[in-house]
Amino acid sequence: MIDEHFVVDAHVHTPRLPTLKPAWLDWARDFAGEYPWRTVYDADGAVIPAAMDDLMAREGVDRVLLFCEYSPRATGIQAIEDNLPLVSCNPERFRLVANVNPHLHHPLTDEVERQLALGAVALKIHPVHGAFSPADKELYPVYALCAEREIPVILHSGLSVFPGSRASYGDPSLLSDVVEDFPSVNFVFAHGGRGWWYDVAAFMAQARPNVWLDLAGLPPKKLPEYYARFDLVRLARKWIFGTDWPGVPGTATNVRAVADLGLPADVLEGVLSGNALRLMPGLR
Repeated sequence: MIDEHFVVDAHVHTPRLPTLKPAWLDWARDFAGEYPWRTVYDADGAVIPAAMDDLMAREGVDRVLLFCEYSPRATGIQAIEDNLPLVSCNPERFRLVANVNPHLHHPLTDEVERQLALGAVALKIHPVHGAFSPADKELYPVYALCAEREIPVILHSGLSVFPGSRASYGDPSLLSDVVEDFPSVNFVFAHGGRGWWYDVAAFMAQARPNVWLDLAGLPPKKLPEYYARFDLVRLARKWIFGTDWPGVPGTATNVRAVADLGLPADVLEGVLSGNALRLMPGLR
């Protein structure tokens, strides 16, 4: 816990470093600054599970969603299997998130099923790094499977700094039909429409009960500026805390910055853990 708050970090990357493109390492270095993320890796670039668990304990993080990503075009391959040792080390703290790329996986539903069988509690889709539309009909069977299994879908929403990315696929409005076609699926817009789509993402979150915004990669003190056209307290009821670890100055630092926004206690509890726990029963 951080300052008596139960905390879920719903957006964490812990890949094996040799599987990544150099731009990922540059990103982590530039955005983490002095944050000691590299200390949880061994000399071969693999995460040391006990070291990561200890760092998260010292940061006060109670639950961690571990992302994998199959994006050879932009960042490289972050295989879900590379996260299994962390879950084995502390299955209470760490949970898996699945990921598929329609350019790599076929049939898509088979790969989703495989990763869910490993224990994934959510599915991440990365249209920007994979260069595909999240509204492509090829993904509809995946969304249908998530509806059947009550699995939330997390989608990158907004820009990306990585070479090879296709920003146009980060437009939240691409999901306007999808969120209506699958009303029982909770869609989490990672990065909250970062760039020039904050208004679109926020409007959709307020208009649709199954649309949520994660705060990963967004400096908390900037949130009132990014969402200046909206009632911040009302919008915050649809926020989910995440850091985009390791590209963050510190999880506890960001938690305290969110707390400094002056949100009502029940809204803050929802942002830091309650909303994620409600959307993802596997986190409990």
